[in-house]
Amino acid sequence: MAGRIEGKTAVITGGCSGIGLATVRRFAEEGANVVIGDLDDARGAEIAAEVGGSYVHTDVADKEQVDTLFKTAKDTYGSVDIAFNNAGISPPEDASILDTDLDAWRRVQEVNLTSVYLCCKAALPYMIDQKSGSIINTASFVAVMGAATSQISYSASKGGVLSMSRELGVQFAREGVRVNALCPGPVNTPLLQELFANDPERAARRLVHVPVGRFAEPAEIANAVLFLASDESSFITASTFLVDGGISGAYVTPL
Repeated sequence: MAGRIEGKTAVITGGCSGIGLATVRRFAEEGANVVIGDLDDARGAEIAAEVGGSYVHTDVADKEQVDTLFKTAKDTYGSVDIAFNNAGISPPEDASILDTDLDAWRRVQEVNLTSVYLCCKAALPYMIDQKSGSIINTASFVAVMGAATSQISYSASKGGVLSMSRELGVQFAREGVRVNALCPGPVNTPLLQELFANDPERAARRLVHVPVGRFAEPAEIANAVLFLASDESSFITASTFLVDGGISGAYVTPL
């Protein structure tokens, strides 16, 4: 069924690659006005033109730039109906707690957790005023279970996203605003491809834990985001929405 979010305005951070890009394209197919927030200006402008949407240069850890992103969506299209707060990083210097220094810890927290706080804080007033809206925050399967390959700040940041999403989902439910945490398993994105290239053994350890025997494709995650954004999920809020190939429900002996 096409047109599930026809005419709605969706703000997507990290929309120039991976899950974000797949979601930009999926939302456009379903008739949404898409506003992309990213740092890749050349790619962002190109993608916005491709889908007939808008691009706003956005450092998601900068409050002023985040506020501008959502204001642009409202000013351009008249509403803010969907916020997919998806931008995040997973740098190689974020590893075991024994090896991750304070600067690396703080950078990941700023981009992965503080940015979600800023995006929710910017989106909510528009949605409360409208008495409607759907916020989808990208957490991770590592928010609900220990990771086979430690990324201490990443895991902690995603746990924070999950907890914050639950609280906001409860707090604003009677304002007509739904807030859910999307928890993907390992996804075949540039981040994961870089991990394979730089540390094939570490990447392979992830795959052995996935019951379906493969990584997700970005388009599969985008379909889940679409469901959470649409009225088809109208009774779902404060949810831990796992799209993980069964990884969180399985017992697999580690390598």
